[in-house]
Amino acid sequence: TILIVDDEKDIADLLEVYLKNEGYTVRKFYDPVQALDSVLAEPVSLAVLDVMMPGMDGFTLCRKIREKYLFPVIMLTAKGEDMDKIQGLTLGADDYITKPFNPLEVVARVKTQLRRYKQYNVGANPPQAPEDYDHKGLYICPDSHKCTLNGETLALTPFEFDILWYLCKNHGRVISAEELFETVWGEKFLESNNNTVMAHIARLREKMHEPARKPRYIKTVWGVGYTIE
Repeated sequence: TILIVDDEKDIADLLEVYLKNEGYTVRKFYDPVQALDSVLAEPVSLAVLDVMMPGMDGFTLCRKIREKYLFPVIMLTAKGEDMDKIQGLTLGADDYITKPFNPLEVVARVKTQLRRYKQYNVGANPPQAPEDYDHKGLYICPDSHKCTLNGETLALTPFEFDILWYLCKNHGRVISAEELFETVWGEKFLESNNNTVMAHIARLREKMHEPARKPRYIKTVWGVGYTIE
């Protein structure tokens, strides 16, 4: 079940047609407040949210969804500005698409996000080696997709989990943003993708209650990349 929220009716209706043609059930809303009420009543598998909407913008809606749910969220932005993308990713979005777009691209992104999410929620083994990582109170297990910090369960999105696991698996080695992006996202790295990596690292640190200036776990090696020592 896919949630579409966009006050531009033509766009919402178009996405509905394409997604239904792929066999998905679609819940479509032009009003973000009504959409949030619907999600709270009955969660969905994935949400596609427009950024610029009256009453409640897509960023606020994404943040409210992330307070309770971990299903994938794709943001639609008309501006194409890096700060919009960074803000959306920092609030917990998994992907973003800039308007105008090809509806087939949205369908492809939806399939990719659902495939990744289901991989960790239907018992399928992730592609990494199955060993656990347990160090300084941080425990992460790729088999169970479980992560705890000092006994507290961390509610991580699939991308956040993959980033943390890859850093843990390579602890002691500095991982560049390019390597991290191409490993986790499985796409060719572009310079603009550095902002995507930075936003997800910032979100991870926030969930791990890491101090911004002196993080204990995920450390930045300026000009090189990230490492867990």
